[in-house]
Amino acid sequence: MKGRNWISSLFRRLWPGRIHASRSLPAHLRRGAAGEAAAREYLEQRGFRCLTTNYRSRRGEIDLICREGICLVFVEVKTRSSEDWNRPAAAVNWAKQRRISRAALDYLKDLGQPRIVFRFDIVEVLMSGDQVRTIRHLPNAFLLAKPYRYG
Repeated sequence: MKGRNWISSLFRRLWPGRIHASRSLPAHLRRGAAGEAAAREYLEQRGFRCLTTNYRSRRGEIDLICREGICLVFVEVKTRSSEDWNRPAAAVNWAKQRRISRAALDYLKDLGQPRIVFRFDIVEVLMSGDQVRTIRHLPNAFLLAKPYRYG
């Protein structure tokens, strides 16, 4: 068994793309990726222009970075199969907002710190099995986390 995993790992490194990665992902990660794709399509249909997906810095990660007119929009996508306990947006607590804020500041630094209007949105995606049931867009869901400032 150990030998097979090593061979599979080597094959993936030597020939990336030959093995369909989504088959090997756990169900919750596949659901999350499907939710992000649905959120992107939803926003694009409403006039957003998606610039980057899954931006990562050493201080955090942002699911989608889009433009709506002159505004740069940092989007956190939360995908759930039900709302029995809480709405998906409730998972974007203070600590998560802080990580997103830090990553947004890193992205702006990568751009050369332009004088630009930006905001933080949340997109909730509810799924039934593999099908998207509901998408809710919450614009300007939170502000840049304290003590961070920009501009």
